[in-house]
Amino acid sequence: MQNKVVITVHMCSQKCRSKAMKIAVGASGVESATLKGDDKNQIEVTGDGIDAAELTKLLRKKFGYAFLESVGAADEKEKEETENEAKMEVVWPSYHSAVPLYYHDAHHVASYRDSNSSCSIM
Repeated sequence: MQNKVVITVHMCSQKCRSKAMKIAVGASGVESATLKGDDKNQIEVTGDGIDAAELTKLLRKKFGYAFLESVGAADEKEKEETENEAKMEVVWPSYHSAVPLYYHDAHHVASYRDSNSSCSIM
């Protein structure tokens, strides 16, 4: 059974794309590999008996970032791909970058001493 695996890899230049294609084609069971996506940052690999986790691990070792998008049968329709591309993924930051603001309350002490008093003991 033919499998289709789509992996997103951060590739900044043509040299990086060719290295990624060499790694993808060199994996066992791969029959074809193509670049997809707007920035040509997705690798679509088709073949029989592809180990998607191993291929993702090899790409992560070389490029640092590789995300396994989908694994499925090769005869899936292109309609499902367009539905997946239409969904936007929202990534929230895992930290709060603002510096905490501290409020220092100024205490005012009222003086109850009468200045006309001549006795300092009372």
